[in-house]
Amino acid sequence: MADISALPGFYRIAEADPGRRALIDTDGTVTTYGELLALVNRVSHGLRARGLVAGDVVAGVLPNGVDPVVMMMATGQVGLYYVPVNWHLTDAEIGYILDDCDARIVVTGPSGPAGPPAAASGGTPAEGAPYGAPENVAALAEGQPGTAPDARTSGAVMWYTSGTTGFPKGVRRPLSGKEPEETVPLYTWFMGEVCDLRPGDEIHLVTSPMYHSAPCAHTVFALHLGHTLVIAERFEPETILELVDRHRVSNAMMVPTMFHRMLQLPAEVRERYDVSSLRQVVHTGAACPVAVKKGVMDWWGPVLYEYYGSTESSIAFAVKPHDWLERPGTVGRPVPTFEARILGPDGEELPTGEPGMIYVRSGIGGFEYHKDPAKTAASMRGPWYTPGDIGFMDEDGFLFICDRRTDLIISGGVNIYPAEIEAALLEHPSVADVAVIGVPDEEWGHRVVALVQPVPGPLPAPQDLLDHLGPRIARFKHPRVVEFRDELPRTPTGKLSRSRVREEYLAR
Repeated sequence: MADISALPGFYRIAEADPGRRALIDTDGTVTTYGELLALVNRVSHGLRARGLVAGDVVAGVLPNGVDPVVMMMATGQVGLYYVPVNWHLTDAEIGYILDDCDARIVVTGPSGPAGPPAAASGGTPAEGAPYGAPENVAALAEGQPGTAPDARTSGAVMWYTSGTTGFPKGVRRPLSGKEPEETVPLYTWFMGEVCDLRPGDEIHLVTSPMYHSAPCAHTVFALHLGHTLVIAERFEPETILELVDRHRVSNAMMVPTMFHRMLQLPAEVRERYDVSSLRQVVHTGAACPVAVKKGVMDWWGPVLYEYYGSTESSIAFAVKPHDWLERPGTVGRPVPTFEARILGPDGEELPTGEPGMIYVRSGIGGFEYHKDPAKTAASMRGPWYTPGDIGFMDEDGFLFICDRRTDLIISGGVNIYPAEIEAALLEHPSVADVAVIGVPDEEWGHRVVALVQPVPGPLPAPQDLLDHLGPRIARFKHPRVVEFRDELPRTPTGKLSRSRVREEYLAR
């Protein structure tokens, strides 16, 4: 293989070493760097042929596989924003994101696991929508040259996140206007500093859906480092171990729920697979119980790298394995280019060891919520951004999280927003009021519980309420438990007091 250590990212690596393995798809199909680059170039030309110019938006409603990889790398060299959309969402939820992001083109799979409402099944998009009927990668590439497009400029991924409001908003970063080869080295250097990931003949396992920000970002980083992607269709504990063993996987990105589920496998199953090739397993997305993390490192060795941040802030704190073992429970120190402060309710900086709101500031660049300057301003204190979490730093600058956002539920590493579920349940004629909370769950981190105050009359069956949610919100957001209450606690101003609801539920 060619020496790619000094090459500035995927496009140059593919030109220098076209026979290098880029991707092993869910069905075992191997795509080389040269083949992937040719397809990426054709799709880039196809997007321009449809009239897209720098700053326009392309949305992808795509399952794990080569297609989302192609779309990220194609938009990434012609100055476009790419919006990955969770294809498990309902048509209404997908339609909201597509309309809000101003997508010019929506890309689905050959048969489309999902897509624009109505258009996914051969109908027409909503009236006034800027996108037409859904496209696919093959159609975009058809008849286009495999050579690099002219006037290449870096694009960006715009992920959708709900913050604490339950209404998704795109996290948009300014485009640099520079060629990818001018911007990629900064990010590959950053991943080396944070996770010890370097260019070379490494194997990266994609364990999670690429519509989530961290798996999506790590997929792109892996290609810019010259690594080979092994893509899992979905997470299944034994399947992941088998892929690590078969392909000699050296690095991966996971969430704590995955560790918990793999530790639950019988000893004879775990011992069946050789995981000694693993060197960096990066985890984020939720707090990892200390016992779970120690259990995995007892099994795999000191290979777990953790970082803490958000879609808005990106990676703000990180900790390497040996530092974590010296300080179990920490999420790390501020990463290069980042500063951090712990502030009290009046904005005063708090002393070491005292919990307060976490604020971070990046030297790399800021963000804005797409079409929502008020929400952007509300999340900032001058140049400082808060993820809304409470924590403290020790005398060496290591951060410890006390609690996640007050109302946010994180289940299996995925953010679930109570306000969205409550709004959907309140549409049911038998529901007078409702509080949705997250309660601790050994496997998932939190499980969703709905406490319902019914209207006078016969109680609805819990299953009736879940059936009501079916067409309104994705199944992974549905409550695991539905219970009824005569009355729900409120503050003196009439606002629902979720903290009291949670305290009373846990006390019972």
